[in-house]
Amino acid sequence: MTPDSPLAQLAQLAAEITACRLCPRLVEWREEAAANPPARFKGQRYWARPLPGWGDPKARVLLVGLAPAAHGGNRTGRLFTGDRSGDFLFASLHRTGLANQPTSTDTADGLAARDLYVAAVVRCAPPDNKPLPEERGNCLPYLVRELALLPELRVIVPLGAYAWDGALTALRALGAVPNPRPKFGHLAEATVGRYTVVGSYHPSQQNTFTGRLTPEMLDSVLARARLVAGLD
Repeated sequence: MTPDSPLAQLAQLAAEITACRLCPRLVEWREEAAANPPARFKGQRYWARPLPGWGDPKARVLLVGLAPAAHGGNRTGRLFTGDRSGDFLFASLHRTGLANQPTSTDTADGLAARDLYVAAVVRCAPPDNKPLPEERGNCLPYLVRELALLPELRVIVPLGAYAWDGALTALRALGAVPNPRPKFGHLAEATVGRYTVVGSYHPSQQNTFTGRLTPEMLDSVLARARLVAGLD
């Protein structure tokens, strides 16, 4: 691996993200969550730092979330790992061939992404899952750089309207500007530069417990992403 290879640059970017302290409110919140965990996580060591993207550096599909969960990724050190949203998501990723197993519990659980990279618009857990505009502005350049370092990428799957808007804003920074700006929706699809963006409702409990997002609905989005990416 040469120092200027995409893999080396992704590793360098991950180190930069992990050390980031640009947003005082988010730093305080992520550390407060780690210091005062719910009873079910008492005694566990929390990551309590920003989360870099992870997955296959030759990915053709990029999954974009909103931000880590305070007692999910902020605890385990990997996006979508250790919370109910991740449980729902990884079961679908496994069914559709984008992950080698249906569960994601910690960074040593043997999980491997297949043709998939996972990132987020904001890299620290925000209070009430609501980052401030300036916090998104601080974080978004990380997503822009990840996009530029994934040379095989063809399809972006934002989970929820916030991630949809963040992904489009990141693409704009790379010179890909859709006109008119496409609207978010489940299975909404837009061509933006060399990418196809395919929307999905976020696998939050608010959506999965109410039936707004079912396993079949999420599977259909990921199956579409595979097809457009040329994986099927």
